[in-house]
Amino acid sequence: MSIQLKIAIVAGAIVLALISTVTGYSVVEHRNPVTALTQIFVPPPQQIFGKDNLLVLVEGLDYDYTAKDEEFSTNSRSDVIWAVNLDFANKRIDELSIPRDMIATMPNGTQAKINQAQSDGGVKEAKSVIAQWLGIPGFDRYVVLRIDASKEFISAIGGVNLYVKSSDCLWHKTGCTGGTLDYDDTWGHLHIHLKEGMQHLSGEQAVAYMRFRHDWCSDPCRIMRQQQVMRAVADKVRGDRVNTLMHLGDLLGVFQKYVQTDFTNQELISLATHFQGVANGSIVSKQVPYTDDVNLPGYGDSLVPDTKAREQLVAQMLTPAPEPVASPSAMALAAIPPSTLRVDVENGSAVSGAARRVAAKLKHAGFTIGEVGNADRSDYSATEIHEHSSVVYAGARVREALPPRVHEAVVVPDSSEAPSAPPTDSAATGSDVTVIVGNDLATSLPLTASQDHPL
Repeated sequence: MSIQLKIAIVAGAIVLALISTVTGYSVVEHRNPVTALTQIFVPPPQQIFGKDNLLVLVEGLDYDYTAKDEEFSTNSRSDVIWAVNLDFANKRIDELSIPRDMIATMPNGTQAKINQAQSDGGVKEAKSVIAQWLGIPGFDRYVVLRIDASKEFISAIGGVNLYVKSSDCLWHKTGCTGGTLDYDDTWGHLHIHLKEGMQHLSGEQAVAYMRFRHDWCSDPCRIMRQQQVMRAVADKVRGDRVNTLMHLGDLLGVFQKYVQTDFTNQELISLATHFQGVANGSIVSKQVPYTDDVNLPGYGDSLVPDTKAREQLVAQMLTPAPEPVASPSAMALAAIPPSTLRVDVENGSAVSGAARRVAAKLKHAGFTIGEVGNADRSDYSATEIHEHSSVVYAGARVREALPPRVHEAVVVPDSSEAPSAPPTDSAATGSDVTVIVGNDLATSLPLTASQDHPL
């Protein structure tokens, strides 16, 4: 297989964000007898990029029609905006969607919809405005999808199977009983007539489904449909390998015509090799919520972002994991009496009762237990230990009391929250350590009848 065709699979999958990139290329690699050699000689992404994660801006361009009914995208806005974090260390892909109608500040200080940045200054300005809006240093790479990219890619793989959902079904997860999606826009060439339920969608139908926003839910459900189609594409590319191989030429054509990116061929091959076989559970898609819908002069209905939720999502999905601190000696840990440390325990796993069981174990080890509750989310794969104490190695002392499988858990020091009083008074001033229970720890603890409680 030529190197160009390999790159076509990687780049073709980029058409539907980097989720499909890695799975699509992996399919080809699994069928190729040189896979073993590729894994040996292709440099890992950490070596190529010199870091443990990569932030990528993915944009899909909007378009319009001329009086002659011809598509054009000159000075077009972004129709789709994704901030994608490729976590090399944990083989995890986080995709944070940004509604195109969010209010943002442009370089000249005026306010506009965030998708205006692409129209004003191309991908360079879009990268700058979106990074500033998210509060991140910047993006390492970009992928821009031109007109019909998604439609042509889905058509090239023979369409996708997915469960068509009304907004009630998507948002409330109820009312999935035969609703319809009906909308006609003759000028925009958008005709949507779909019924709820499992269906096979062509490229044109899938894109129409992704673009539907003409009901009470509007853009939030539109983004959810985009993410739903992305997963269907990833499943198709990964699951139907023979079909993918049969359409290599079509995929190459889609890439050459519709995709603009600053990834090099070597970078794409490295990413695909590294992420091949990535599990569905390691691909996370979320969107930034909003608090209000206002009339922005010159732009009409615009969305006011939920800044607190945005900060939390950026911290969870786009910020590299903290570096673990050096492990102290056994003598240094033994010198810290457990009773002098107050520990809060939060359940960040999907296992009910995990926080109470961990708190009981730590209490039995002599620690003072503070608050026990739920974390900000329930999809922590690895346990985290946050250290707020002025006692050196307080977090490591707590970690030592946990089961061996989490002895490599990251200890995150936070000197800004260190209590001003001595550790013995920590109960009055706050906790010394907060343990966020991940799935690794939650699944290692046996459940007893006395501890079978929520949290």
